Amino acid sequence: MNKICTMAQAIESIPDGAMVAIGGNTLNRVPMEAVYQMARQNKRNLQLVKTAGAMDIDLLCLAGCVKSVDAGYVSYESQFSLCRYYRRAVEKGQVITYEHACYTVICALRAAAYGIPFMPVKGLGQTQLMESNPRLGHIQDPFGGPDIAVVQAIRPNFAILHVHYADQAGNAMICGPVYEDLLMVQASERVIITTEEIVPDNYFRRQDIKAQIPAFQVEAVVHAPKGARPTAMPFCYPVDEAEVRAFQGLGAAEQLSKYLEGRREAAR
Repeated sequence: MNKICTMAQAIESIPDGAMVAIGGNTLNRVPMEAVYQMARQNKRNLQLVKTAGAMDIDLLCLAGCVKSVDAGYVSYESQFSLCRYYRRAVEKGQVITYEHACYTVICALRAAAYGIPFMPVKGLGQTQLMESNPRLGHIQDPFGGPDIAVVQAIRPNFAILHVHYADQAGNAMICGPVYEDLLMVQASERVIITTEEIVPDNYFRRQDIKAQIPAFQVEAVVHAPKGARPTAMPFCYPVDEAEVRAFQGLGAAEQLSKYLEGRREAAR
């Protein structure tokens, strides 16, 4: 089955208010072309899920697309400092933040993948996260031990990932670190893949390294060369530092539409 479509078509399938898990990690292998498209389509009230976010969350907050963020970490890597658009939106009460440890996001996704309502977690005894995040709680050990912390399952409506290779059916392969992307696929109801390269149908059958993402879990495939830029794509291209700084210098949402149009032109 051919699942290839345009980026606009893939993102149009995401309704306002959807819970969306975004693949990649900080400034590495983030599906930025998909993020740009969500902003262009003026999505609203999105509930974002990420272990470690940066420009993706920052841009969608500047665009006014975000209702809430479940994340363990939201910041650029050291030379770019903090995500100020995200921070400003949280401080103004425009975005709800569910602060996690990265591990509790992973456990919440794992619970969804296993089809259970919550997952026990260890190591939260000396943290204030339990007080501030309503997705965290305690239960009594049914086997007689002390109470244990748990995190509520997070089941995204959509996961969006950028990969190195995918075929038209949706079989896909990531080279290098996979971060939480494969777990997001297992936990989410629907999956959108953007890819550097569309490979022939028999590609994965003749490779030593098989597809990590099977076609039956994927709804849409978008051919998006350099679709992670300005974040890095391992073995393909590094972080475009000038572009990241150009985005950070926008200052106001009114300048974002011009920036997005510039990114559209750069992708052609």
